[in-house]
Amino acid sequence: MTIRGVAAGVPFTALAPADEGPAPLIVTWHMLDAPRTDKAFAAALPMTALPAWRVHLGLPLCGNRMVDGSLDAVVELARGDTLRDFTDGMTRQAAEEFPAALADLRTQFPIVEGSIGVVGGSLGGLVALRVLAAAEVSVAAAALINPLIRARTMIAMIDDQLGRLYPWDKATNDLADELDFVARAATITPPLLVVSGENDYPTFRPDARELAAAAPQGELLSMPGLAHPLAEEPGMEPAPQLPIAKQVDDALTEWFARHELGT
Repeated sequence: MTIRGVAAGVPFTALAPADEGPAPLIVTWHMLDAPRTDKAFAAALPMTALPAWRVHLGLPLCGNRMVDGSLDAVVELARGDTLRDFTDGMTRQAAEEFPAALADLRTQFPIVEGSIGVVGGSLGGLVALRVLAAAEVSVAAAALINPLIRARTMIAMIDDQLGRLYPWDKATNDLADELDFVARAATITPPLLVVSGENDYPTFRPDARELAAAAPQGELLSMPGLAHPLAEEPGMEPAPQLPIAKQVDDALTEWFARHELGT
């Protein structure tokens, strides 16, 4: 059963366990490439075989929070102050609104007490890392798919696309240090699966390897044939699951089952 709603102001797509009864919880944050909304991400990575509630949260300015029905506002943030407004601003808001959203979800669904699972794709991966590092919520296991791990990696990629140089100063360097989760890997203590597509952005791949090696319980899964997206364009609406997304879905399902989610 698919349920769409809002938790403390955050739109979500929830997938119920088979019996729709009390079960552990897995929370995800989607990417900005396809699938780029919570409902599309839920279709790409449903993790149907897990006896858990899977709740896919929408990022700020995405899905039901898009401005004028498009992602133009997100594009403008990325083209403007890529670090402060886009990389930090969007992920900070998503991480900060999560505890209240989680508390609301627990009132809406029969979620068992105990630790949860978290998943993040691309920019959503940076949200998941911020949630893990903050340690306000007990997490049993986490998984990242083609994640953004270092803010400087995003800045360099967009600089290259736009043919510019970001105006670094002490404040922005300090902020980028805060958003370097290879350097902060010791703060990511739960079991962590890092899924890195062999055809992902070339600059994302080394960060994934380094985080998996540096995190206390990190594990790298290099996925043959996986590029950065998990769905075909435009990636706004639920679509049939691609074979490569099914491979990622199976890997996440095995990972969370292995770590006895919710205990």
